[in-house]
Amino acid sequence: MNLFRKRSIKDLIQEAGQKDVILKKDLGAFDLSMLGIGAIIGTGIFVLTGVAAAEHAGPALILSFVLSGFACVFAALCYAEFASTVPVSGSAYTYSYATFGEIIAWILGWDLILEYGFASSAVASGWSGYLQGLLAGFGIHFPKAITSAYDPANGTFIDVPAILIIVIITLLLTQGVKKSARFNTIMVIIKLVVVLLFIGVGAWYVKPSNWTPFMPFGFSGVTAGAATVFFAYIGFDAVSTAAEEVRNPQKNMPIGIIVSLLVCTVLYITVSAILTGIVPYQELGVKNPVAFALNYIHQDWVAGFISLGAIAGITTVLLVLLYGQSRLFYAISRDGLLPKVFSKVDKNKQTPMVNSWIICLLVSIFAGLVPLNKLAELTNIGTLFAFMTVSVGILYLRKNKQAPKTGFRVPFVPYIPILAFVFCGYLIIQLPKTTWISFGVWLVIGLFVYFGYGRKHSTLNKAVDLLKKVN
Repeated sequence: MNLFRKRSIKDLIQEAGQKDVILKKDLGAFDLSMLGIGAIIGTGIFVLTGVAAAEHAGPALILSFVLSGFACVFAALCYAEFASTVPVSGSAYTYSYATFGEIIAWILGWDLILEYGFASSAVASGWSGYLQGLLAGFGIHFPKAITSAYDPANGTFIDVPAILIIVIITLLLTQGVKKSARFNTIMVIIKLVVVLLFIGVGAWYVKPSNWTPFMPFGFSGVTAGAATVFFAYIGFDAVSTAAEEVRNPQKNMPIGIIVSLLVCTVLYITVSAILTGIVPYQELGVKNPVAFALNYIHQDWVAGFISLGAIAGITTVLLVLLYGQSRLFYAISRDGLLPKVFSKVDKNKQTPMVNSWIICLLVSIFAGLVPLNKLAELTNIGTLFAFMTVSVGILYLRKNKQAPKTGFRVPFVPYIPILAFVFCGYLIIQLPKTTWISFGVWLVIGLFVYFGYGRKHSTLNKAVDLLKKVN
């Protein structure tokens, strides 16, 4: 009946170190930085910049990224301490199990399922937009009805390309995916070259008059834009899930998290400034704004190259998100809070096969039928909720003196965690009412799942029952 039973940090680390489950420690600070940049540079920069500028912030999108960046700096420091203190897979779900107990861990794990699921759907939707833009350059067009999410007024009913890429990526993952830092680094370099190419070409076509009015929707538009583009920073979770495979995690995890954040924030601010300087913000409400901007200035050859680079980059982000989603299901199922089918591993492929295809089905439904802006908002509320929980977790660690004195420690506690909580809290209340209602419904469903199944089947509950029988 104890809803707040915990798994100690010592037990979590010892369990991760068991010979039959130990992961090879191959990653260093550079690899983690590349992993973070690879996960962060994707849909956020190639897709959501246009939506946020057109619907929320206008040219003041620059300030939206600055505001999001500040929130992320504080949250990143908190993540860095947890990653250094609890170098175990599971990210914020595992951190919560060690600090707040099972019910809070379940709520956060359920929240992360939402975050990863809707992020995957949004990324697939963005991938679809860039693919269609690229094919249009060769005179190839899909029937309008299958090019975007359900919107009868606009003549669209389902986004078939988005569904196809999810199926293809799932098929790849179920064949047995081996993480390769070298492959990831190559893909990151390609993405960075594409972004720098846009900056290098686009900077010459900026018209300062497009930045006027700078804040057409007022400061409330800036904050709404910041809440929307916060989706871009979901990559922090991707970095923290690699904790068990890192050499010297106490040192390298904080470096990887903070460096990837700083690089990506600078690129986001620069790209949003050039984008709104090239194209009037009212015209940026498209799924491929970066390529659209280059077509706008008749740099079609660069737009085609950027579409190719964006497709490659977004594909790797989708791969990481679907992988992370399946492993999150696996971790929660391993703890007994979800049915064992989610942690069942195929003997030949050594992957959670059933788990992956269930996720494929669910993500495909949302990617095919739900508009991109709604997907992004639901992802953002999940991400912000996770960041706020981790920030409070640092205060809890320090108060109860659970954190070891070695490794990275957040400076200026309690001020930095409080600032992280306040910034993220401010952004989360900027999200639309419908997003809050959807999030609330999701959490209620999660509580029904926990009390109907998870609490009784929890491995900690089984351990208590076994102890009672022995006594």
